[in-house]
Amino acid sequence: MDSRIATAQTRSVPKNIFFLGLILAASGVIPPPIALLAGLIYGFSFAHPYHLDSKRLSKLLLQISVVGLGFGMNLSQVLKAGQSGFVYTAAGITLALLLGWGLGRLLGVERQISYLISAGTAICGGSAIAAIAPITNAGEEEIAASLGTVFALNSVALLAFPPIGAALGLSQQQFGLWAALAIHDTSSVVGATAAYGATALAIGTTVKLARALWIVPLSLGTAAILRSKARIHWPWFILFFCAAAVVNSYLPVLHPVCSTLQHMGVVGLTATLYLIGTHLNAKTLRAVGARPFVQGILLWIVVASGSLLLIRKGWVHL
Repeated sequence: MDSRIATAQTRSVPKNIFFLGLILAASGVIPPPIALLAGLIYGFSFAHPYHLDSKRLSKLLLQISVVGLGFGMNLSQVLKAGQSGFVYTAAGITLALLLGWGLGRLLGVERQISYLISAGTAICGGSAIAAIAPITNAGEEEIAASLGTVFALNSVALLAFPPIGAALGLSQQQFGLWAALAIHDTSSVVGATAAYGATALAIGTTVKLARALWIVPLSLGTAAILRSKARIHWPWFILFFCAAAVVNSYLPVLHPVCSTLQHMGVVGLTATLYLIGTHLNAKTLRAVGARPFVQGILLWIVVASGSLLLIRKGWVHL
């Protein structure tokens, strides 16, 4: 009897630690980078007791949190970011996809994994991969490999970008724009820019969400080229983000409520980062393999360094 009780208690330890970390992340007590680090430590230390449920929750929570952030945005800023950056965003996405394709061919990376990594790097990481994967009929291993690569690089960017920006003397506007163009996922953009400053957070989130709209034409183009009949997963949360920005922009009487909802959005994204961190483990890294990971690293380095150079020279700006 005692041994069974001890076994049950031992099995409950990972669950208790998981929920403790989630509560701390959702309480706003810890900043986004620490939340992600805590998730990574958990993922490499324990077998996830709620792997599938946690993945579903992180996806939903990310979308809800992004909508919450919309209540802190001004619609004119969102439209300005989308309009002023249209040309170089289109050019950047096209170049990233072509470079990713070339690197994939050079390294001998499986075609679907190469395309998913390229799409995730070009647009918005896990969200783009989640939208494109069903259209390409990618299998679970291919999706896991692509997401594993993106999540690993997101972790590095979230922790490394703020000190790099500070060392280079980037302004709040420059850093926000750089993070939006060079970091894969919206959640990691928010985490990095939030650590840099309020202006960087506003610019980074706005530009990244305007960039995320390119999921739609990329999904349609992929479906047309492959003649896929798979259901396209539209990023509806982007529309709700815009609606939240409209409320904040044109209903000043609701500003106190909008401020509260915006804060909840930041807290929600912190919790999302923790959940994302718990999904990354040794098994995920083995599934990624060396070649896709090298492709993802090289492609990301080119995109990050190239966008930084253009921003510092003033050739890319809002």
